[in-house]
Amino acid sequence: SIAMLSLLLALCFAGVLGNGHHPALSQISSRNLLQNGLARTPPMGWNSWNHFGCNINEKVIKETADALVSTGFNKLGYEYVNIDDCWGELKRDENGRLVPRASTFPSGIKALSDYMHNKGLKLGIYSDAGYYTCSKKQPGSLGYEQTDADTFAEWGVDYLKYDNCNTDGSKPEVRYPVMRDALLKTGRPIVYSLCEWGRDHPAQWADKVGHSWRTTQDINNSWISISSRADQNNKWAKYAGPGGWNDPDMLEVGNGNVTREEYRSHFSLWALMKAPLLIGCDVRSMTPGTLAILGNAEVIAVNQDPLGVQGKKVSKFDSLEVWAGSPYPAIVWL
Repeated sequence: SIAMLSLLLALCFAGVLGNGHHPALSQISSRNLLQNGLARTPPMGWNSWNHFGCNINEKVIKETADALVSTGFNKLGYEYVNIDDCWGELKRDENGRLVPRASTFPSGIKALSDYMHNKGLKLGIYSDAGYYTCSKKQPGSLGYEQTDADTFAEWGVDYLKYDNCNTDGSKPEVRYPVMRDALLKTGRPIVYSLCEWGRDHPAQWADKVGHSWRTTQDINNSWISISSRADQNNKWAKYAGPGGWNDPDMLEVGNGNVTREEYRSHFSLWALMKAPLLIGCDVRSMTPGTLAILGNAEVIAVNQDPLGVQGKKVSKFDSLEVWAGSPYPAIVWL
């Protein structure tokens, strides 16, 4: 049951997992990431896709930033405000640059990044390692990697989610490093989030490419989806660590259709697994229950532990599971 899962979702002493040794710790020193010091703990913030899909505009983005500040969530670590798909025009300009959609982002992306930075927040943007993004409503970055990286840097972007739709058929291991190199050449520190849905087992290679990598297909707002994404992410635990994180997709907490206990378990699992904590609901209208779950400072502290050892499932009997991680004592939500 969900109540029992909440009870057994223990974040335990290292002894629960043995002597505290974890393969991730031995890999940290050999990482060859973007070498820019970003994402030493899992990124925290908000993303537009789960709740809004393509129905986004600059007003929503600004009001989201306002809400993160007014709720105090920014002080808890939620700093990235990430625009997902559907922000751009279908065609590039005469110089081959991406163009913000005039009907929904008339002020442009640079104005939004300035708005975020003035509030102490950071702005994220979305593109795709293909010819078009997943919505097919704007161009992807395939073949335009340096142009787009330069554009994002000029706009003051701090985070890039890079999807995997409408490609040329080449492997992600070939296409994703091209954008990595382009981002590096800009000289601007930008978190690089790989979203190829775990198809080519990115946990095994993406630590040399980006700061996080999706290990699952897209999440949806159901307990079956949430719990299955946790299970899929669990098997890659040893590959996570400071600077590079397994990503089971964004949070569904607050989007309705799931019980309070399930949402608590969802947030606890993501925190324990050292997943990026990217809120996926409308933060302008969160219920007290949603505020309490997403604003739980003790659970967030587990996620942001600088050791960065991903917790994992340590036992299962019937429908009950125990998940544990180092180095925290038990934290139980009843």
